[in-house]
Amino acid sequence: TDALKNRKIKVSAICAGFGGWLIATDEKNRKECMDTSKVILQAAGELGSYGMILVPGFNGQQPSLPFVEARAMLIEYLKELGEFALQHKTAVILEPLNRKEAWFLRQVADAAAICRDVDSPGITCMGDFWHMTWEETNDMGAFLSGGKYLNHVHIASRKTRNTPGEDEGDNYVEGFKGLKMLNYQHNVSFECGTIGDKKTVIPAALKMLNEQWALA
Repeated sequence: TDALKNRKIKVSAICAGFGGWLIATDEKNRKECMDTSKVILQAAGELGSYGMILVPGFNGQQPSLPFVEARAMLIEYLKELGEFALQHKTAVILEPLNRKEAWFLRQVADAAAICRDVDSPGITCMGDFWHMTWEETNDMGAFLSGGKYLNHVHIASRKTRNTPGEDEGDNYVEGFKGLKMLNYQHNVSFECGTIGDKKTVIPAALKMLNEQWALA
């Protein structure tokens, strides 16, 4: 926290960092995820971060429970984790991924439905333009399906996951329309690589995104 004093830089969402996974067949993997997530959530609160991004299970994290059992188990764990997050003035942010990375949670609407069933302000969700490219039929509809639970957004170029604007035809207008309709007040953070010179492509990306936001 001392490193952030008297600086304009603020911590937005903390991206993962936990061990284990919450839909694991083995209880020790689930416990590891709960224990390490709580450590991160406590730090998130101290740093003034509004959330820790959580993926319930990646494709490579096996064995995992079957879908129906996994969802029921996840909701029970998230009730506990959500209350812990609230105690530390932060939240859990569920992130849907594309099918190459995860089988369990792939659409914003699914994440929002889990948030609804947990029914805790400490459990929220997010949308990632990169993953949405492959899993959603419409960016605006995806964000609107997140509704009041949408707490964070990731952005990257639509084809190669580099800086926005580095892929021909990068377009975020429909998604921005959805965010505007929700009166979205949280951050849109870059989660991407870069092909060109960062000193050139990052300012160009910001210019393009501001123009597309104005069009939305």
